[in-house]
Amino acid sequence: MKTVVLYSSRTGNTKKVAEAIASVLPAGTPCLPVGEAPADLEEYDCVFLGFWVDRGTVNEEAKNVLSGLQNKHVAVFATLGAPPDSVHALTALDNAAALLPSGKAPAGRFICQGAVDPKLIEMMYQKFPAGSPHGKSPERDAMHAEAAKHPNEEDFAKAKAFAAEVLKGVAEA
Repeated sequence: MKTVVLYSSRTGNTKKVAEAIASVLPAGTPCLPVGEAPADLEEYDCVFLGFWVDRGTVNEEAKNVLSGLQNKHVAVFATLGAPPDSVHALTALDNAAALLPSGKAPAGRFICQGAVDPKLIEMMYQKFPAGSPHGKSPERDAMHAEAAKHPNEEDFAKAKAFAAEVLKGVAEA
């Protein structure tokens, strides 16, 4: 089975998760930024595509690749500053699945928390007033502090398990 891992990473979080995923895929599986996707992408049996969540959906660079994937099996994974079981995270995965061509469903979905760029936090706090969902608050500060601890070894283990499960499902399909 021919697999490839593609990712878009703003802060390095998604790249680290992509590398964890690639580590359990068949030897020689490429792990590349989406901008370096192979020209022969349609020849891959399974594409793992990772992105960082931008305003509740796939960041633009990854969105352009994801929406054009015609491969039989596509698995999506992502990182974001919010908890992975939050409505925001689940909505981002739903939005990614909706981008697949021809109403295809992803072969698997995975998301984990990741550190947020401190410059982005500062910009959000300046742009949005206190009391806004994105404004400075003790809850928001606590979420960013927790996000700064991720992705961690537990997240990488979950990402590897996700990849193994996707491969198993693709092999049985």
